[in-house]
Amino acid sequence: MTSKNVTTVTAEPGKQELFITREFDAPRDIVFKAFTDPEILLQWLGPCDLSMKVDKFDARSGGEWRFLHIDKNGNEFGFHGVTHEHLAPERLIRTFEFEGLPETGHVVLETAKFEALPNERTKLTIQSVFQSVADRDGMVMSGMERGVTESHQKLDELFEKMCVS
Repeated sequence: MTSKNVTTVTAEPGKQELFITREFDAPRDIVFKAFTDPEILLQWLGPCDLSMKVDKFDARSGGEWRFLHIDKNGNEFGFHGVTHEHLAPERLIRTFEFEGLPETGHVVLETAKFEALPNERTKLTIQSVFQSVADRDGMVMSGMERGVTESHQKLDELFEKMCVS
């Protein structure tokens, strides 16, 4: 499926942050739910060549989450964090940390804003603030843009099915 909506990742040189923006052809409450319901999250989050397993997912303010992406050889790539704010359907603030680095502490603070648009559409803006420019650049070079774009395409397909059913 080719979507008319485009995911944009903006990472200005020398800054510790990046922005992900995307519009979806679905109402804001549905888009927000897709980011906070583990059963829905399993259906779209992650690159197409990886499967996903939710270890824990408590999207409430103060809740913890952890999930694994699994490649075709069974290698697992873990991610975890804490939800700092769950303000449905407007905003999520949470931390994100990849478990595959040689040392811990490379925590990212993510703020996701869900803006209602006309015609039952939603604009998502995610600001990710990293511990350092090097951490941010490492994430960008890791191929995260491909993973985010593929995830959003899968989410488009999911919204299309939800609206048709």
